[in-house]
Amino acid sequence: MYLHSLKPAEGSVKNRKRIGRGAGSGRGGTSTRGHKGAKSRSGYSQKAGFEGGQMPLQRRVPKFGFKNITRVEFKAINLDVIQALAESTNETVMNFDFFKAHGLVQKKDKVKVLGRGEISKAIEIHAHAFSGTAASSIEKAGGKTVAL
Repeated sequence: MYLHSLKPAEGSVKNRKRIGRGAGSGRGGTSTRGHKGAKSRSGYSQKAGFEGGQMPLQRRVPKFGFKNITRVEFKAINLDVIQALAESTNETVMNFDFFKAHGLVQKKDKVKVLGRGEISKAIEIHAHAFSGTAASSIEKAGGKTVAL
């Protein structure tokens, strides 16, 4: 085998269609665009969602409700998860970096502690928000809630 004898695999290379190069080419005349109409003309472009004058889908489908642009999305962490972490790590202070290190939240998340489960250790928890039941359970166990 030599460099000058290398060729692409059989059938892997195709010639491009030479459109509009005379009647003898088989692709002259209408240049594969069909006969007349807007689509055969140069400069034709159709608006996105245009359905030939029929009422477009995005206008047929009813709209309702609204998106609240001031809504704050929280990442929920329940007390049973915190209790399991406390037992496995023996930590008494849990902050955002601790939750991030254990894969519960990501960098841009806001944390809200919710009240599912029970907590038996006195733990100081730093979070952006607490539900009422979660806060009372943490205080009852001798812990402390710190809002970020």
